[in-house]
Amino acid sequence: MNLADTPPGDFSLRQLAHFVAIAEAGTITTAAERLYMSPSALSGSLTELERLLGADLTVRRRAQGVTLTPLGRLVLDKARRLLDDAAELAYLARGGGGELAGPLRIGCFVTLAPTVLPRLLSHLEATHPQVTLDFLEGPQDVLREALDQGRLDLAVMYDMGGLTGLDTVVLYEARGHVLVGEGHPLARRTTITLEDLAAEPLVLFDQPPSTDYVTAAFDAVGLVPHVRHRTQSYELTRSIVARGHTYAILVQRPLNKASYEGLPIIEREVEPPLPVCPVVLAWPRDVRPSPRVEALVALARRLYGPPAD
Repeated sequence: MNLADTPPGDFSLRQLAHFVAIAEAGTITTAAERLYMSPSALSGSLTELERLLGADLTVRRRAQGVTLTPLGRLVLDKARRLLDDAAELAYLARGGGGELAGPLRIGCFVTLAPTVLPRLLSHLEATHPQVTLDFLEGPQDVLREALDQGRLDLAVMYDMGGLTGLDTVVLYEARGHVLVGEGHPLARRTTITLEDLAAEPLVLFDQPPSTDYVTAAFDAVGLVPHVRHRTQSYELTRSIVARGHTYAILVQRPLNKASYEGLPIIEREVEPPLPVCPVVLAWPRDVRPSPRVEALVALARRLYGPPAD
């Protein structure tokens, strides 16, 4: 069936939005909860959309959720685009035709958020006050999934490979270094080798890609680190290290060189240097960027400029 043969007005944007919500949730019940609707009303909206289109978009099985038919997958892509275009019309009207308006959803790797997001937020609000920016902090695999599913427009991430299908702008480059407490024997060294660290107890910040970065560094020289603790918190990692018996390898370098308890944290370089980690702003290559995405990319280019050679 050719959708172009369907007279305009036979189905509504609301019905398309309901269909997209069901497709993304996988079940009518879950989609209904997200939309604050009853499952029966949402199911009825999908049934009416399929009737108006004259084709089945889904296969509904009790206790197994909803799967899309081949046509349903095609319609899902076009429905998303129609809804995006309709939203852009509303944002254009809200901005009076000249000012950007509407939502922008940006993700950020958890350790980068405190240093990157405030700068982007303040400049974006100053130049485009009608754009509302929502953000998600999380590990890189969660951000990548959200980008692929269309739940984020952009994300600030580390480029350690695996960013296929994304366009990127390099914000800056960082490099891993060692953190020890003031009382740690290695604190007296000016530089430290991975051989020096291999037998020492490691506090591993266990958030991808940080985990992979540390393990790959040791693998490259044929060593296995002695992991004493695994954490999900950047500041907890620093606080444990500050107690003086362990070390950590981190990439971010906050200006505050003390733990939450006020204990000193000593930073030391690794010899030979660990690999560079580019920090990038990334967005899906196969999705047409909205004017708000284009504005944030342009802003990032102005704020950070080209990467150093």
